[in-house]
Parts: sequence; structure tokens; C-alpha cells
Amino acid sequence: MIIGVGIDVAEIERFGAALERTPQLADRLFSASELTLPSGERRGVASLAARFAAKEALAKALGAPGGLLWSDAEVWVEESGQPRLRVTGTVAARAAELGVRGWHVSLSHDAGVASAVVIAEG
Repeated sequence: MIIGVGIDVAEIERFGAALERTPQLADRLFSASELTLPSGERRGVASLAARFAAKEALAKALGAPGGLLWSDAEVWVEESGQPRLRVTGTVAARAAELGVRGWHVSLSHDAGVASAVVIAEG
């Protein structure tokens, strides 16, 4: 059963400008593994913007309650390239309240916009 669906978009250039303007922002929004590619290189702005959109979409799928921490949601990628969500702390607690047992996430970026869809399944 679908418990919630969230979608969000982020303008890549605007998101990149925010990261440049506030260098510590990346560390507040993302885990170390989200900031780097498997090769160890820093992840590009478009990819980070898509991950940010996924966190926003995740909050919407949970009913957008206050008090969720950015650091309690992490987007990771399987070897196949499929994105997944890992939730802990405040996000995991809200998901448990709603009976969420699994997540589906899709990320995309094109034409200057990053987007994400998250489905919370119970």
C-alpha cells in the first residue's frame, strides 16, 4: 500500500550558487558518501541537486512534518545504479509512525533542473 508520494525539483544553477555562497551548506545537507562518487571524486552539482530534491520529496511523502533532519536521510546508489534511501533518526521515527516499510526513489536532471520522486510504501 502506498502511504505517501513526494515530488520535488531544484534549479541546478541556483542550488550550485547556494553551495558556493554557503560552503558549509553541503555538509549540513549531505553525508560524506553523498558528496563523493565511488571513485572518490566530488559529486557534481546536478547530482547533488537531485539528492536535495529527493530529501524534499521524502519529507513530502511523510506529510512534511516539522523537525526532520537533513542528515537523517541519505541517498545511496546500488552497483546497478539504482538510487535508494537510507533513513535514520527523525525520518525513521516519522516513517515508523506512518507504517512505512519501504521506499522507492527516482532521480533525474536535465535542462538545468534536477528532480526526484519518492514513494513511501507500507
